[in-house]
Amino acid sequence: MTDSLRYEAFWRAVSGRRLLAVYDKGVPLAETRSDSCPGPRSLHAFATAPAATVCLLAAALLTSLSGRYGYHRDELYFLVAGGHPDWGYVDQPPLTPLLTRAFSSVFGDGPAGLRVAGTLACVMLVLLVTAVARELGGDRRAQTLAAVCAATSTFVLAVGHIVTTATYDLVAWSAVSWLFLRLLRSGDARWWVPVGAAVGIGVQNKYLVAMLVAALLGGLAIAGPRRLLRSGWLGVGIAVAVLIAWPNLWWQEQHGWPQLTVAGGIVADDGTENRLLFVPQQLLFLSPLYVPVCVAGLLRLWRNAEVGWARAVAWAYPLLCLQVIGAGGKPYYALPLLLVLLAAGCAPAVQWLAGGTRRLRHGLLAGAVAVTAAMSLAVGLPVLPTSRLEWVVGINPEQGEQVGWPELADAVAAGWQRIPEGERATSVVFTQNYGQAGALVRYGPARRLPAPYSGHMSFADWGPPPDTATGRVLLLQQRGTGTGHGTFFRDCHQVTRVDNGLNVTNEEQGTAILLCTGTTKPWSQLWPHLRHFY
Repeated sequence: MTDSLRYEAFWRAVSGRRLLAVYDKGVPLAETRSDSCPGPRSLHAFATAPAATVCLLAAALLTSLSGRYGYHRDELYFLVAGGHPDWGYVDQPPLTPLLTRAFSSVFGDGPAGLRVAGTLACVMLVLLVTAVARELGGDRRAQTLAAVCAATSTFVLAVGHIVTTATYDLVAWSAVSWLFLRLLRSGDARWWVPVGAAVGIGVQNKYLVAMLVAALLGGLAIAGPRRLLRSGWLGVGIAVAVLIAWPNLWWQEQHGWPQLTVAGGIVADDGTENRLLFVPQQLLFLSPLYVPVCVAGLLRLWRNAEVGWARAVAWAYPLLCLQVIGAGGKPYYALPLLLVLLAAGCAPAVQWLAGGTRRLRHGLLAGAVAVTAAMSLAVGLPVLPTSRLEWVVGINPEQGEQVGWPELADAVAAGWQRIPEGERATSVVFTQNYGQAGALVRYGPARRLPAPYSGHMSFADWGPPPDTATGRVLLLQQRGTGTGHGTFFRDCHQVTRVDNGLNVTNEEQGTAILLCTGTTKPWSQLWPHLRHFY
């Protein structure tokens, strides 16, 4: 009798019974199951030593490079937002700003200090991908390969270097996916509760996790086992998710759901470009050289009876892609499920290595990993001199957003010196976006600049200047954004321009510094019209 027939006979023999703490070769199965969810009776031991080694190497690399460039514009914003703790902000839930505040309080508010959070998130992500490979039956070698592929992937390293909402999003989505796989493999509906908890935490970081939930539930409805959708534990999981997410949902409701306005603006600005770049960026996020492993993982989930219990995840990936393309969302939104497919493909990749011409196959795989690691270092991490950064910005614009902030503050300080000293007490520095405002909060005091104001995102909630500020206005205007300032400010003329001195193209290179004689109306009357979300 073949192993598959023995396995089928075993499950028929225990039909209708619950198995508690089944042991196979010393490995316990902690979940209950039924014959309708024939997942493996046991899992291989977690590849602790190899996974820990990969994590330590990744952490050491990220730590050594964490302070090489400067802050990212989002990090500057999070530092300020974390100083205004709330249950929500107009453009995001509270988790990322509050974690930024916590880590910067412990490790310092310099780039290296706050990026400890990104390093830890990257480590957690690598461990989760390793756990997914194990959940799908991967042995020590498959798990090790999954950890290596995840840790050398371009997007994983890039978001592990800086702190953005995507940094924590990858972790939250991967945790949800791993817990969902445990639900499917065990057939124990009680796993809906931790799935719900992970979703609730994910919502406190970004609402996009709802896309993942819709894709996973859609895959489960198509591929089954549908009895999990009828379980009362699903309702409990939903209740847990809503309970955890409720404070932010309440905040958004009280403020008129501004995040929907922000999302609409993003789609209006970038939706078409995101749709056109979706497929190319899916190939680039991990590595073009890892695409065969991802394809093998997708085919394995579709065709291999041993992991047929996880076929819902194979459906979930195209369902998620359709959602992202339809909504005009950023292509990286689909990356977490792509990591699941990568982990699923590591087992067949290991089997392929054991075939004929082993030396050649091992060489090909090692070469793919080495080339991917080199590409990821150059594109995703600050290894190049800033003078050589321009060519990378075309592939990863976020690299360029980490340079030029002190130079921006210098340009603003030069413009501020144009205001007579006796008028400075009633004068205002007004910025166009949160990156400019965050940079001046960080670098302005050393240059004797006043606290900046901005109508962008949540900076608008932190107050307009007082109506007693009737003096001059130093206005920052990004290159190519028009000259609509005449509606709000009087007699503006350019006094200087921002130059990062590196010829690196980013959002602030060429920003004009305008000096205006004053406002057309009191600040309190202008403020509602100065607020903007994109």
